[in-house]
Amino acid sequence: MSMQDPISDLLTRIRNAQMAGHETVALPASKTKLAILKVLVDEGFVNNYEVLEGAKPEILVSLKYFQGSPVIKEIDRVSRPGLRIYKKCGELPSVRGGLGISIISTNHGVVSDRQARENGTGGEVLCTVF
Repeated sequence: MSMQDPISDLLTRIRNAQMAGHETVALPASKTKLAILKVLVDEGFVNNYEVLEGAKPEILVSLKYFQGSPVIKEIDRVSRPGLRIYKKCGELPSVRGGLGISIISTNHGVVSDRQARENGTGGEVLCTVF
């Protein structure tokens, strides 16, 4: 069965693994998923990730916990295949008053909302993380 929305699959696997208390989660590799995970690592929401080579490459994500509870409290998809959400630089959403981040796909790559504002670019709002 083909996957219709790989970004939603990534977010759901991370959410489910953290609710179950897993240390790591494996998922199929893609360039977009790697870009999103790089932003999550840079912002401190996950420890790290590594690409496992093979017939079908996989990404192994090391999840982050603080005092036994997951660092990611909420992770939601905003733009989806049936309804793309684009925002200009001044319209980028602020998540929980700046405590969380939005992950934005810009013409400069996949970046956090803070980085997009610094660059002065807008783009597709992929997801929000708190």
